[in-house]
This record gives sequence, C-alpha cells and structure tokens, in this order.
Amino acid sequence: MVAKFDLNDDSVVVIIGTGAGGGVLANELAQKGVKVVALEAGGRYLPEDYINDEWESFTQLAWLDARTTSGTWRVAKDFSGLPAWIVKAVGGTTTHWAGASLRFQEHEWKALSTYGAVEGASLLDWPIDAAEMAPWYEMAETKLGVTRTGDRAGLPGNNNFKVFEKGALALGYKEVHTGRMAINSADYDGRMACQQTGFCFQGCKWGAKWSAAYTDIPAGEATGNLEVRERSHAARILHDDSGKVTGVEYFDKDGNLQFQAARIVCVAGNTFESPRLLLNSASSMFPNGLANSSDQVGRNYMRHTTGSVYAIFDKPVRMWRGTTMAGIIQDEARHDPSRGFVGGYELETLSLGLPFMAAFLNPGGWGRGFTTALDHYENMAGMWIVGEDMPQATNRVTLSEATDQFGLKVANVHFDDHPNDVAMRNHAYKQGVAIYEAVGATRAFPTPPYPSTHNLGTNRMSERPEDGVCNKWGQTHDIANLFISDGSQFTTGAAENPTLTIVALAIRQADHIAREMAAGNI
Repeated sequence: MVAKFDLNDDSVVVIIGTGAGGGVLANELAQKGVKVVALEAGGRYLPEDYINDEWESFTQLAWLDARTTSGTWRVAKDFSGLPAWIVKAVGGTTTHWAGASLRFQEHEWKALSTYGAVEGASLLDWPIDAAEMAPWYEMAETKLGVTRTGDRAGLPGNNNFKVFEKGALALGYKEVHTGRMAINSADYDGRMACQQTGFCFQGCKWGAKWSAAYTDIPAGEATGNLEVRERSHAARILHDDSGKVTGVEYFDKDGNLQFQAARIVCVAGNTFESPRLLLNSASSMFPNGLANSSDQVGRNYMRHTTGSVYAIFDKPVRMWRGTTMAGIIQDEARHDPSRGFVGGYELETLSLGLPFMAAFLNPGGWGRGFTTALDHYENMAGMWIVGEDMPQATNRVTLSEATDQFGLKVANVHFDDHPNDVAMRNHAYKQGVAIYEAVGATRAFPTPPYPSTHNLGTNRMSERPEDGVCNKWGQTHDIANLFISDGSQFTTGAAENPTLTIVALAIRQADHIAREMAAGNI
C-alpha cells in the first residue's frame, strides 16, 4: 500500500529530489519508520520505458528547464542553456550515471591541510575523514553491488578497455582494471547481470546498473512510509517566526501551487537546483536566502576537471559495445605536485554514440578534420578525464533575471577554470594521447569538456558556520531542521566520481536524522 500523506501533516520529513542523495535518504528513513514525502520535479520512468537511442533518451530524461550560464568555460560559449547533463525524473541522475563507484582517498578529505593554501582557490578540509566514512562506504557498496568490492567480481573488458589497458601497461601504469562499478557482473539483489548493451547513459533497460529509480524508491514505498509525488516542482521553503522551516511550496503536475507541511526539510535537488531553491526562499528574516548568513550558498561550484581523448586505429574497435565506463587507470589519482598541479585525476573508458560525438567532439571545429574523425567512428577508442578541480568562491550559482515556466528565477551558473585545473587537464591530455599512441593510434586528439555531469559544492560542509552552509551531518548551520542531502554539500571534489560518496553520506545522514528525531532534538 503506497502511502498518502496529508498536506497539513507536519510530522513528515519532506525531501526535495529523488536521486543519489534524496532517493537513498527517502528509503533509508522510510525503513526506519520515518514518514517521508519526496517531491520530484520530473516524471517516473522504469527500465521498460528507457529508450536505447541517444537523442530520444536525452529528450525523455534530461533536465531541460531554462538555466543561464556565464564565465570563460567552453560550456558558456557552446551550450549556454545546458550547463549540465542531468536528469529530471524519479531516481534523478542515477538513471544516467555510468556506475563508477570509487571511495575518496584519505588525503582528499583534507585538501587544505594536504595541498596547503592554493592562490585563488577556496580550499577547505571536510569536517569528516576517511575513517569516519569507512563503514558508511561499505554499506553504500553493498547497496549498490559495487564490483571488485567484497566478493563481487569485476565486469569483463570490452574492446575499448583492451586498447586502453594495453596502452596503459605500455606506459608503465599499474592500477588498470575494469573498475569498481555499480553494475552487476552477476545477478545481485534481485537485479540481473549486465547484458553489455552499451546504453549505460540512457537508463539501463536490464536494471543491472543500480539506480534509485527502481531500487531505493520502490523499496521505500513498500514500507508504507514513503510517498513520492512526481512532477512536483519545489518553489520555496517557508519558515515560522522562530526561523524554523515549516514546509515546502511546490507546483503540482497541473501547475497549481501546493504547500506540504514538514517537521524537517531535506534539499537534494542537485548542485544547481538546491542553492537556487534556498536563494528563491529569501524572506524578511533571511533576506539573502535560507541558510545563507555566511553568503556561501551557491559558491564554490565544482564540476571536476574533465575532458576526453579519442583515437583512431587502423582496425575496428567498436568502442560502443559493452559497458560504457568499465575501465579505469588510477595511477594519476595520487597527489604529486611535481607534475605541476595539486590533486590527481582518473582516466576512464568512455564512448559516445554518433549523435553525441557530432555534438561534443569538436577537435578544432567543423571541417575536414572533424568529418574524417566521424568517418572513422568504427575504428575509434575513447577515454574521459575526471580530476579534482579547485573550489573558487567566484564559481557560483546565483539567481538569473530569467524565469522558468512557473515564474521562478532560474539558476545562473558561472564558472572559470582555475590554473590548477588547466595544468591538470593538459597533463591528462598528454598522457591520454600517449596511451593511444603506444598501441599504434593513427590519430589521437583531446576534446574539450562536455556539459557537466559531476556537479558539486554550492552548499558546502564546513566546521565553522562562516565557511560554508552545513555541518558534518548536512544540517544547515543556520536552521536546525533544514538539511542538505546531495552533492552540493561537498567541501572539495576529490578525483573520484561522486555518486558513491553521495550515497554513503545519505545513509549516514538518515541514521543521524532518525536518531535526532527520536531524541526530540529536531
């Protein structure tokens, strides 16, 4: 029996967003007997609804509401209306993610202490560390069924991986394998093994890849403690005269404004929508937006230092066959300033279909070089760079003058690369090209970053209230019953794909919230 809660029921926890943070938090709280209303701006799509076609799938799943963009990053020039490739649907971007599930390295929790002050960067140590996170990571890995972890075998390597691995070994790299992936290598937890179809970004039609859409959300609903309201777009969070939040105004599927009362509100709308909601919730008591006495809401936006390297060979590779990102080189993820930058990066296999290659490739713009590259698509191999970018106070989400379909001010995303990001990307480009040349590539070319998929920061965790937005539990410094529950709470980005850490933090936060509710503290 799926729960249905009254709009005036102020005993519920309202969670905004149902992705890696919100979807997991909703289920974890529901399993502990806490009543939850989850508001999701998008619709509900399950594996039978996913489309194995890049453009059609993009139209079905992507967040295409208006946003504006500024700054010197390539995205502002070429994709100004699409600063991020994220999902608007139940399950959030866990539908679209590749599945790479890596723990932060110990030093990455303490970037300021490890790297020292970096000019122009707003580095800060997380208020938590690797030892504290270890048990929560283990729970997250079990939930997601992460390969090469516990007794779960790795995925097989496709041709794209074999080319990548051979080049990596030729260069002397040692930490090369098919990755720790939340994609089943064997049947696990009621989900079948990976069928190697290659449409990992379009929603896994087999359910082999973990997604909150068809794991945590239905599990939470089955308890009778979770109600998911799809096509419910949060507008603002309201509060009482004491400054406690009292609930959420949202537009329902018919465009009518509703109000859901709440005991606690958890914001998990991704790194753009979460600060946007807090800023749009400004009031006479909170004139700069909710939880923003520090003026840190929206600041320190991170997207990872990314880019790709593609190469053409004299024989077919057919890189699109098999799991998209089951391949990683981890040797460069260390902190080694002798390379000319702080922090490190991962190299991961990647393939895009022809439509997206045409949109994103751009090795020097349209022309003969571009068209001949696409002509050799069958003979192409590809990899993606993901590295730790520097938080900067000026890289930030603010409210734009533009408004959305509900008349709400949209997010403006401003981003400029830090010199450390540029140095890291150039080093990674050089290594990526060398990997492919070591196995006889006839041509290898770096390509610029695509619209962001790893969106972090903007409501960061901090020990001191003046340095961030929330404490080590994701509880906002300013308002005790308002929590941040997504990647926007990241203090720094680390080199690893962020989803595993978002899930681990959500499991930990649910434990904390349930305990504090039982004690009557919130």
